[in-house]
Amino acid sequence: MVKASVILHYYKAKEFSEEHLKAQIDGLVGQTCKDIETIIITCDKDEAGVKFAELNPKIVACKNDIAINMNKALALATGDWVLLIDNRDNPVMMKKAALDGFLLGAERQADAGLFYTSYELEDAGEVKEMHLLDHHLGRVRDNMDYGKVYFVKKKALEAIGGFDESVKYNNFYDMRLKISEKYKLIRIANRYSGSYYRVVSAGKKVDVFDYLKAGKDIQLEAERVVTEHLKRIGAYMAPGVFMPKNEKHKDVSTLKASVIIPVGNRPEFIGSAIDSVQRQTVKDIEVLVMVNGGDKDATSDVVREYMEGGSKYDADKPEVRLVVLDINSIGMCLNLGAKMARGKYYVQLDSDDQLIEDAVEKLMAVYESDPEIGMVIGSYEVWEKHADGKITRVNDIPVVTHDEWTDDNGRNNLLRINGAGAPRSAKIEVIKNAGYFSINDDPYARNYGEDYELVGKIADMYKIGRVWDPIYKVVRHAGGTDHSIDLHTIDRNDNAKDWVRMEAILRRQKFNAKK
Repeated sequence: MVKASVILHYYKAKEFSEEHLKAQIDGLVGQTCKDIETIIITCDKDEAGVKFAELNPKIVACKNDIAINMNKALALATGDWVLLIDNRDNPVMMKKAALDGFLLGAERQADAGLFYTSYELEDAGEVKEMHLLDHHLGRVRDNMDYGKVYFVKKKALEAIGGFDESVKYNNFYDMRLKISEKYKLIRIANRYSGSYYRVVSAGKKVDVFDYLKAGKDIQLEAERVVTEHLKRIGAYMAPGVFMPKNEKHKDVSTLKASVIIPVGNRPEFIGSAIDSVQRQTVKDIEVLVMVNGGDKDATSDVVREYMEGGSKYDADKPEVRLVVLDINSIGMCLNLGAKMARGKYYVQLDSDDQLIEDAVEKLMAVYESDPEIGMVIGSYEVWEKHADGKITRVNDIPVVTHDEWTDDNGRNNLLRINGAGAPRSAKIEVIKNAGYFSINDDPYARNYGEDYELVGKIADMYKIGRVWDPIYKVVRHAGGTDHSIDLHTIDRNDNAKDWVRMEAILRRQKFNAKK
């Protein structure tokens, strides 16, 4: 009796080394569980039959469509469980006890539909263990790492109708979202030496701007996949439908806008940020610099040069105000800044970035076009700071427009991606009525994503306006949060935003259930 059906790929054109090919075959031949069958999807039928002869495989002649190929393979599978090995682009070598481990998991977790597990990554001769995040309702990002191997209940695949053949690029994303609606997704964790398989890296490093470089067709399809998922689980927000607004706070502004800059120990950047505000075409604004490094933070000395009595003070330019805090909390800075603001609108500016001269003017024009708009999201350019202090435009990254923020579906698509768009601006009263920015009081939050939750809440209650022209310069540098960050930090950040996604989904489900 076959307990599990193994599905994998063989493409001669991929030119995997003989060593890696042999390791893939040996890992399956040597499985301590022998009640398995192997199905190979290949464009090289005769050669696959020879190379994998020890496995006596069933062969599926491949088409240029992963969903069709997978469904043909599934039609041949006779096991109650299916081991899907995505080795199309990377060699994947199973540990010999892997199937026994998965099958034991299946015995223990009767309501599971899919297992995934930690794995080893071989990269340039070095091997490191990849510890994956556990699944929960908020894990709806299309870039979450579930590895290259899925152990899936055959009935779960049948329950979702197999692989959706209208999906061309995001097949495994679509599959696991659909299975999660009906079954549990279980992560098998690893402390050390407990990985179930090894993946040979293609050599690509993590880049937070990767999603910008993906094809437009891929992005639009991923949006469709997550949108349909949200509809099926009752968490979709339809166009023109908004949650009730809490209007406890009213507008008490005396200026047009307040640019709030949270900063800690960045004296080398803050002057350029302030200069960019004081060059704005709209003058009826102020700068609130919230220094969170305490009294010894040299950033404050630079800021004071722009205040009355300082060498860079100019009474004809927007006023600069300084607040010094001894607690490093970006959310606290933003919230206290919002409480102190004299402007009608908040405008985002990170201490190491710069506003383009007409940024505030273009933001204000969008607000004036529609009084129902509670937040405006702009577009930005990516710049690089060099050792000599000069900054230059990073030309291989296009203007970041976040054009996934459509009127009809932007707030649903927000749950798929980590970026909420920049720069962001909101009515000060809206920030207060939405409950302010996170102050690291959410699980996993550590001075990251404090605004992501707020954007989601505002989008549920108000229209979101857009500025499509670049009005902001994001400056990349060695100490930045979007440059050269390690996997541990990425996981910590993703945990924070995925928790916010989960809360957003639960909030929407509750709202939709009452309609």
